[in-house]
Amino acid sequence: MNGFPSIRIGHGYDSHRFDPSRPLKLGGVAIPGEQGLAGHSDADVLLHAIIDAMLGALALGDIGGHFPDTDPRWKGADSSELLRLAVRDVWAAGYVLGNLDATVICERPRLKPHVAAIRTRLSSLLEVPLERISVKGKTNEGMDAVGEGKGIAVHCVALLTVRGPA
Repeated sequence: MNGFPSIRIGHGYDSHRFDPSRPLKLGGVAIPGEQGLAGHSDADVLLHAIIDAMLGALALGDIGGHFPDTDPRWKGADSSELLRLAVRDVWAAGYVLGNLDATVICERPRLKPHVAAIRTRLSSLLEVPLERISVKGKTNEGMDAVGEGKGIAVHCVALLTVRGPA
């Protein structure tokens, strides 16, 4: 076991307000006909929460520490590429994603029509089988800024397991 735990668990959270001048991406999937999200990168709130969960599981800090919004390299960055870098860090630490459970909280868009495409894209980006990826959509029942339809929030839990030999 190389002196480290066989499993690590991380929680990720992110939220972004809507920006009508941008396209919406969730989980690496373009969602047509919807307002995008404000942010330094492409503001893919789901991928950002996943990155935070994986980095957190390894006590490697958060997305802002790895890809700061003060660094022009990340301006407009594709969050899929940021996730690929985080996956590389997970692999380098001797782990692989065991499973992922994400809850996307928003009044719009309705997530259900997009869940299959998002799960498929995440499976590819995370390099794990589809059955290890769970994505759920919830509303906030009109409570707070997310419930008022001003943005999207995501909670995510990632389980990392020791990887076998390369």
